[in-house]
Amino acid sequence: MNVQQFPTRLSCGNRVLDLSRPHVMGILNVTPDSFSDGGLYGRPDAALRHAESMLAAGASLIDVGGESTRPGAPVVSTSEELDRVAPVVEALARELDVIISVDTSTPEVMRETSRLGAGLINDVRALRRPGALEAAAASGLPVCLMHMKGEPGTMQQDPRYLDLLGEVQAFLRERLQACAEVGIGADRVILDPGFGFAKTLQHNLSLFKHMPVLLALGCPLLVGVSRKSMVGQVLQRDVGERLYGSLALAALAVAKGARILRVHDVAETADVIRMIAAVEAAE
Repeated sequence: MNVQQFPTRLSCGNRVLDLSRPHVMGILNVTPDSFSDGGLYGRPDAALRHAESMLAAGASLIDVGGESTRPGAPVVSTSEELDRVAPVVEALARELDVIISVDTSTPEVMRETSRLGAGLINDVRALRRPGALEAAAASGLPVCLMHMKGEPGTMQQDPRYLDLLGEVQAFLRERLQACAEVGIGADRVILDPGFGFAKTLQHNLSLFKHMPVLLALGCPLLVGVSRKSMVGQVLQRDVGERLYGSLALAALAVAKGARILRVHDVAETADVIRMIAAVEAAE
């Protein structure tokens, strides 16, 4: 197992996440067009029930997203994203004892959901939209910065790298510096390698294999590969048949030092983490 080189207590609003051990982040898409579960949890009552089930299954965080970031996904207006996300965050904060992560790149959504009880900002664009750095800094919340080239709508159109690991690491280092300049210290940052975002299958596999290199940046790692195309391409499985491949990658991610696994299948992934922990705790 990799030894973490970052603070193990992450303040997430009025809750604390203990990063001395791995955690499961349950995915709650309140979108009509996400690649795996679009349209299932758009109503606040349906979203709340699903969040309750993920919490009971072992999730430490619930990641609420109102904009699909699948390849080719259209851009969502600020008002539409707010209409989707804000009522769900408000309901979860009122009803559940769980850290609420908001999967957004939109400054207005960051500000409103932090007011409503969110505990983490998870931005696939790494706070590069105008005003996002300032909104995140003002929220006082930790942030997750993900590597991606371009935008979701076009990111898979022939992505190229001269030095994959070096470029991903350099991008994340630059975003850490940008955060520091507005008062977001490294102790408030989680890093996401961005599997499936502007990367071919071989890019994804190589980045996963060498992922521990990113621990040198001094921040905990979040890994999101649940049901993604890299699993489908290797195993030749449709989206609904990617559980076992996703669990294999979950176990490997923990072994390589990841501290948060962003997944659809919470109970199964929680079992993977518990089993690894039992072995690691043995004499």
